[in-house]
Amino acid sequence: MADGRITEQELIDSVADALQYVSYYHPPDFIAAMARAYETEQSEGARNAIRQILVNSRMCATGRRPICQDTGSVNVFVEVGVQARTDWTRSLQQMVDAAARRAYALEANPLRASIVADPLGQRRNTRDNTPAMLQTELVAGDRVSVTVSAKGGGSENKTKFTVLNPSDSVADWVVRTVETLGAGWCPPGMLGIGVGGSVDKAMALAKKVLNDPVDMPDLLRRGPQTAEEALRLEVYERVNALGIGAQGLGGLTTVLDVKVASFPTHAASLPVALIPNCAATRHAHFVLDGSGPVALDPPELSLWPDLGTDAPQGRRLDLDTLDDATLRTLQPGETLLLSGRMFTGRDAAHRRMVAALERGEALPVDLRGRAIYYVGPVDPVGDEVIGPAGPTTSTRMDKFTRPLLAASGLKLMIGKAERGPEAIAAIREHGAAYLIAVGGAAYLVSKAIKSARPVAYQDLGMEAIYEIEVRDMPVVVAVDTRGASVHESGPRQWRRTA
Repeated sequence: MADGRITEQELIDSVADALQYVSYYHPPDFIAAMARAYETEQSEGARNAIRQILVNSRMCATGRRPICQDTGSVNVFVEVGVQARTDWTRSLQQMVDAAARRAYALEANPLRASIVADPLGQRRNTRDNTPAMLQTELVAGDRVSVTVSAKGGGSENKTKFTVLNPSDSVADWVVRTVETLGAGWCPPGMLGIGVGGSVDKAMALAKKVLNDPVDMPDLLRRGPQTAEEALRLEVYERVNALGIGAQGLGGLTTVLDVKVASFPTHAASLPVALIPNCAATRHAHFVLDGSGPVALDPPELSLWPDLGTDAPQGRRLDLDTLDDATLRTLQPGETLLLSGRMFTGRDAAHRRMVAALERGEALPVDLRGRAIYYVGPVDPVGDEVIGPAGPTTSTRMDKFTRPLLAASGLKLMIGKAERGPEAIAAIREHGAAYLIAVGGAAYLVSKAIKSARPVAYQDLGMEAIYEIEVRDMPVVVAVDTRGASVHESGPRQWRRTA
């Protein structure tokens, strides 16, 4: 407006545009950090995973489709200058929710609705990804500063908090904790650490600091100048020395950067919050000054290394002719190219299938000799048969694995990250195998899917069971029929002394 007022529409338009923007553009500093990790990685499996993430990122930037099928909960940080001239009548929550509602329903690039209401009851999907997670602060000045991010559930679920004794080592606790997180947070990514304040303050610090620029190469060159920077360096070096690597396959790079924010705290306390961010790190910042809505400029394509779009080399596996003899030849860490028919199914579908078995009912689909893919895709647009369709964290299916394998004759499961002891024991006992697709390469994976049709539980939305046909879908053998896991052998091979 001519009088310099910051209007509701300017805020809504700018937040909605930013949410679309972050769905398909990685931040330039993150792209550069991933490219460095690709160049220096020595583990073949990890290097291939990073390559897929970078290829996917470039494809999303050109195609304007989501980097990850988990388009995330909306996290918005708003700093309102106390002298800012606004004409707002609605609350910030109402305005940000209006922006999220519009962004996630955009016809040209619909984003996945993942938010459920009544979390202790029916867990009903709100269908528009609202409400947003909003943090606000009144600050000096006459502008409104906004940071928008989309946070995936896989990394958010690995959040940890503790209150240490003041004499305890924060670095020791963080490194021990990261070692227990597994790969469900889709490394390589970021670690946000909040130290001090109170429980809620430490968590807010850790979440917000994840949006800071990647500057670890500069810090490594000049050395630490503060206690926070010293902690960043120590955690960065020690976590990478764990050998977890990309997707937990074992390798040199587990974290691209470590961010630390601190705040005064009680003399008897040392609160510490740890929040990982995944390979689909997505955020953007803008400032409103009353001159109109902000349109973010796209990054230059030259920022991405041009690695082509060819699928990795691997052994071809026909999903329509699976047999026990073939399954027994699979080796942990081996790359496969899958072709044929499979089913999709996540938490809600697994819960219903197991409940049906307990009631003595037949399953809605015949899983004998088949594969199931743990995925909740984005809706398709144009001539797509399916939207971005990367894997979800497989450990959430662990408690359903034994009864499903025993009753159905299922042979292959595909997801991301490691499986727990119970699931691995069931896989071994039933001569099945577990494969992983690369988390953070959802658009790339979707290009291998040639047809998709819903076949059961359609009321579950993105969690419905689909029958899909794939051609040369790249995966890695994570657990073989003998129960050997690459998520144990890979990090063990690449672990080193920092």
